[in-house]
Amino acid sequence: MSIPRLGVNIDHVATVRNARGENYPSPLRAALLVQKYGGNSVTIHLREDRRHIRDKDLEIIKKKIKIPLNLEIAPTEEMLKISLKNKPNFVCIVPEKRKEITTEGGLNLKKNIKVIKNIIKKLKSRKIRTSLFIEPDTEDIRIAKYIDADCIEIHTGKICKLFEQKKNTSKEFARIKQAVSFANMIGLEVHAGHGITFDSAKLLSKIKGISEFNIGHFIIGESIFIGIKDSIKQFKKIFKK
Repeated sequence: MSIPRLGVNIDHVATVRNARGENYPSPLRAALLVQKYGGNSVTIHLREDRRHIRDKDLEIIKKKIKIPLNLEIAPTEEMLKISLKNKPNFVCIVPEKRKEITTEGGLNLKKNIKVIKNIIKKLKSRKIRTSLFIEPDTEDIRIAKYIDADCIEIHTGKICKLFEQKKNTSKEFARIKQAVSFANMIGLEVHAGHGITFDSAKLLSKIKGISEFNIGHFIIGESIFIGIKDSIKQFKKIFKK
């Protein structure tokens, strides 16, 4: 089994920048450091309200980095147009609520199947790898396969919160493990992300079949204390075990 890739989400570098209305810290500089220190891809989420990453960030990061760019978007016509214009290597379609602090769960595929299927079709026509951010639910995984997604990204927020609160994670761990196994069996690549720390990464890395972990808030936060190089290095060390 190959070692999982590490995608680094740099949204919260932009959050700090925007807090003072300055031009620093630079998301581009963060993206280049992720590339320099061994990250396998850079993830950015262009939210509808532009609360952190902005359109110009997307444009310049796409031009300057050599590792893949993973763009997270809501399933809207505006975001589809932006994706087709900028042609990131990967697009992950995520649910989005204006007032939420962070993404609170997976996509409702049953409700939005036609819209998301059409977005996937258009993205794939431009050779953009497409992923869907979903709960570890076999029915949602079936739908993801049906509408021709290349990958799924499992929302790990629930298990990470249970872990941080020192509560029993066995039920959610088994649920994720079953979802990963099922997705692999029907030909979907599996990614995982949301709320992952060094300690919860050790737990999740025990699940075989996850090809990629996307981690952002913790890496950016930890980088304040130990630097982005050592934050990335520590996660990659965990995934090698």
